[in-house]
Amino acid sequence: MAKYMLIMRATDEAVQAYQDIPFEQVIEAMGKYNEELMKAGVLLAGEGLSDASEGFVVDFSAEPPLVTDGPYGETKELFNGFWILEVASKEEAAEWAKRCPLGPGSKLEVRRVTEIEDFPQDNEWIQKEAGWREEQAQRAAKA
Repeated sequence: MAKYMLIMRATDEAVQAYQDIPFEQVIEAMGKYNEELMKAGVLLAGEGLSDASEGFVVDFSAEPPLVTDGPYGETKELFNGFWILEVASKEEAAEWAKRCPLGPGSKLEVRRVTEIEDFPQDNEWIQKEAGWREEQAQRAAKA
């Protein structure tokens, strides 16, 4: 099994198209899709994001890093939300992505989520990360 992140992106065209669709219809379509993912047992996480005007960007090309409030100039695609799925293959991730109820101007970028095993196990920081994850799992189990 592998984890894949489906990253929802939208262009200005997609944003405009969604303004012509009743909000309840959008929520229903997404709700049905999420329900399919849950019933199949592949959904690990998923969230939508607020409007870009509420966000900000931290630009590390300056020292100190520069914080700029949204909305962002010349944005061609906005990151609007994500799902994390645990599936058997890249092909299965693609099949789930194709079922997403998005319209013209929308895209899903699908990327495998790296696991700790993907990194050199003799690295001090990877070993610390493994310990932190174990501590987190123990705390979660106690809660």
